[in-house]
Amino acid sequence: MHRTLRAAAIAALLCPLAAVAVRAQEKIDAATVAKIRDEGLNRSQVMDHMVWLTDVYGPRLTGSPTFQQAGDWAVKTLAGWGLTNPHFERWSFGQGWALEHFDAAMTEPQVQPLIALPKAWTPGTNGPVTAEVVMPSIASANDFAAYRGKLKGKIVLTQPARAVRMLDGRIVLRMTPNDVKEAMTPPPDTGVAGGRAGQGGRGAGGRGGAQAFAAQLQKFWKDEGVVALLDRGSDADSSAGGSELSWYTQRVDGGTIFVQSGGGSRDSSAVGLPQITLAVEHYNRMARILAKGVPVKMELNVRTRFYDETTPRGFNVIADIPGTDPALKDEVVLIGAHFDSWHGATGATDNAAGDAAMMEAMRILKTVGARPRRTIRIGLWGGEEEGELGSRAYVLEHLGDPATMQLKPDHAKFSAYYNIDNGTGKIRGVWMQGNAGVAPVFAALTAPVKDLGVDILSPRSVTSTDHLAFDAVGLPGFQFVQERYEYNSRTHHSNMDVVDRVQPADMKQMATVVATMAFLTAQRDAKLPRKPLPTPRPARPVTPAR
Repeated sequence: MHRTLRAAAIAALLCPLAAVAVRAQEKIDAATVAKIRDEGLNRSQVMDHMVWLTDVYGPRLTGSPTFQQAGDWAVKTLAGWGLTNPHFERWSFGQGWALEHFDAAMTEPQVQPLIALPKAWTPGTNGPVTAEVVMPSIASANDFAAYRGKLKGKIVLTQPARAVRMLDGRIVLRMTPNDVKEAMTPPPDTGVAGGRAGQGGRGAGGRGGAQAFAAQLQKFWKDEGVVALLDRGSDADSSAGGSELSWYTQRVDGGTIFVQSGGGSRDSSAVGLPQITLAVEHYNRMARILAKGVPVKMELNVRTRFYDETTPRGFNVIADIPGTDPALKDEVVLIGAHFDSWHGATGATDNAAGDAAMMEAMRILKTVGARPRRTIRIGLWGGEEEGELGSRAYVLEHLGDPATMQLKPDHAKFSAYYNIDNGTGKIRGVWMQGNAGVAPVFAALTAPVKDLGVDILSPRSVTSTDHLAFDAVGLPGFQFVQERYEYNSRTHHSNMDVVDRVQPADMKQMATVVATMAFLTAQRDAKLPRKPLPTPRPARPVTPAR
């Protein structure tokens, strides 16, 4: 880690000089790049892909029927463009889940329809129910006795009220000069060994006591006959979604709700209760009424369906543009994005934007007749929201095992992986993932798109998305730097993650930049430079289906 960070810092300082030397060695096919730009910026189909993936086939919760329908559309569409061998690569995911019906309203002391959504993998109510709402104060298992026998048939508010902040900050974000300066600043040398920070970032350790109590509490609610559990979302600010830089804003309120899973178990239908997240403003109203000693009642109707895994419900979509150089055609430049979403909206900025941009990049390359020396492959990954499951399954099947660092033959033939997973904003550059060797190469390869705003080559590493699976086995895997706009403040995992929040001009830029970068990477005489192989590191199991 020490050596990697210092090298990254030096590379950031020397990048302009090194780029001059490298640029002279790079073979920039200016004619093909010009065709890519013309097609991508003037005849784009990227927003058409967006509508199919969101309005027609969204949301795309892994294992759900619409996830499979969207996958069928993607395979058919890639085949229609003439890509080679579009296909599913399946892996075991577990039980699927879908929301089939939901309505909720406060009925006493006044009627109010509620902004709310059930959490994924939680059961339904077995038809409409009308129930009293209560707000127990339980901080530990010692508090159970005070409520035993008093909660049967009740709907429970599980959190205290939370203050609502005014929408007065940088809600729609563009990177300022200070943001760019921060992105270009190497992270501090903290003395922490490694270099794979954030691997498997979701579900990290250190919360064992809280998790154990949460399980006890869930069992207590169930044993006491509670009808449903209501919350108003997390107290914490949004995670940075891959980087902790300062421009990633706090989340806003205003009727936006952020809903994910009701628990890690895929057997929630057997052991859990209906769990619903409310808009904080509506949740707070009920809490304040109860604090006045006035009874509150609700009508609630939740219908969900669980799908057994008779065949593997997880999949990745894979397709190729074959390489043309006899010596290099078996080497691969891979572009990708996660295909799944949460269920609260249609998964537009997270991450149909990435899928549509990557698919459009492949369409552009086919349309202009690009003849890459290496194979350019697209991977649309399932299960990212549950822990980068699809990309990890691909790496385990084709490239190597991070737990043992036993590598497969294709590891030596792999050039680069480029990922999009930060919303609808234009690409501003590349997070170089502590790989100092790629700095001068990327300076050369991004030169043809610098006028499109691609001007950041950050030495920083980012986490929590699919490039990590490749980085974990020592392969060059990168996330693009993007303008975040409303991503962390409004759309990420929320009921507002809809196609109306997507920026068409930026989507065109994204696809054009990706197509250019993929093509130029495929044209190089050499594969991209690699970091030293990491040490073996046990990981959560992923089971590819054969």
